[in-house]
Amino acid sequence: MKLYAPSNIKKILQENDLRPSKSLGQNFLADKNIIHNLLEKAGIREKDLVIEIGPGLGVLTRELCQRAGMVLAVEIDKHLIPILEEVLEEYPNKEILHQDILKVNLQQRIQDIRLPDGQVPEAIKVVANLPYYITTPILMKLLEDKLPLSSITVMMQKEVAERLMAKPGTKEYGAITLAVQYYGQCKILLSVPKEVFFPQPKVDSTVIQIVLQERVFDSQVEETILFGLIKAAFGKRRKTLLNGLTGAFGLSKDEVKALLETVGIQENRRGETLSLEEYMNLSKVAKQKIQ
Repeated sequence: MKLYAPSNIKKILQENDLRPSKSLGQNFLADKNIIHNLLEKAGIREKDLVIEIGPGLGVLTRELCQRAGMVLAVEIDKHLIPILEEVLEEYPNKEILHQDILKVNLQQRIQDIRLPDGQVPEAIKVVANLPYYITTPILMKLLEDKLPLSSITVMMQKEVAERLMAKPGTKEYGAITLAVQYYGQCKILLSVPKEVFFPQPKVDSTVIQIVLQERVFDSQVEETILFGLIKAAFGKRRKTLLNGLTGAFGLSKDEVKALLETVGIQENRRGETLSLEEYMNLSKVAKQKIQ
């Protein structure tokens, strides 16, 4: 079954009386060179467990099965499961899970999975072409669930990738930027034109990689407080920090003012101008007040 050409993808869908679902953000990648380039940069090895989110028709999944020790493919669309099972029939090193990725207990699934030889995977990696409409929720789940991942290599809307790499003070800079910076190290791997998808989306895509193993967490930082402050600050982008943080965790305006003074942050600055380090320092001081 050839999956690399839009005409073939269209034919497979027609044969199965299916149409790409707009509500599920289905845009199928149909370029062999880009897929191979993505896989090379993802660094998949034969003892790896790879989690793929939204495998679709299995074009990327099939290549993953040829390189990885085990592939867990999580697909929400029940109509695509029979196609996936046919495409991947020859590969014993795969598990197709029909479920919503946002509801899967990945921690438990990972603990239960073994390679075909019975061994525990040497590394766990996420590789996927993410649906545009839930890219951010998926990323946040992968990061916040504290899964034992070594890397996340995913394709997403170019605009979202730019937000992940944004600098303080820019309009793209936001809470998701800080979350990615906190949990890992992010870099752009590939630019992907919209023409290599079927159906063709309206925007280009980008492949990014977040490396998680190298992150060293500060034991003094309470993550609930850190991200609560970030959420409060970005929830009121047009307000100063003094006004934006007032009310967060029950803090009064005077208390917020004192906290900002303690860490040397001017009260008239806006939340989008603070670096991750400044938010972390603020959270350490706020922790003493809140607890």
